[in-house]
Amino acid sequence: MRMATFLKAQASSLAATAFDYLTTIVLVDFFGWWYLAGSITGTIAGGVLNFMLGRLWAFNAADGKVEWQFIKYALVWSGNLLLNAAGVFMFTHYMGLDYRVSKVITGLIVGIGYNYVLQKKFVFR
Repeated sequence: MRMATFLKAQASSLAATAFDYLTTIVLVDFFGWWYLAGSITGTIAGGVLNFMLGRLWAFNAADGKVEWQFIKYALVWSGNLLLNAAGVFMFTHYMGLDYRVSKVITGLIVGIGYNYVLQKKFVFR
């Protein structure tokens, strides 16, 4: 059961990440937004999708109070947003990496080391 939950959480995260990256790339490359503004907006879009998928499918937590889950998710997600924005900015601005590469590196670090653990142990437990 734990492995199934982990795999579903990773699939949810992958779908949310794809939506995040697609949103970011469209805003930056097609609409000319600053990479950090596009990245933050993408992170918000992916976060909304991830909450819905996590609650309804990955963690089977639809019977919990959505308001309380959302408050806990928003707390965790705020940290996620700050970590992602800081990582993308540091890798892009200070290391000269393309913003897309910076977003992938940061997303992997934050997704595995922060998001999964806090969502499983705190948000949707």
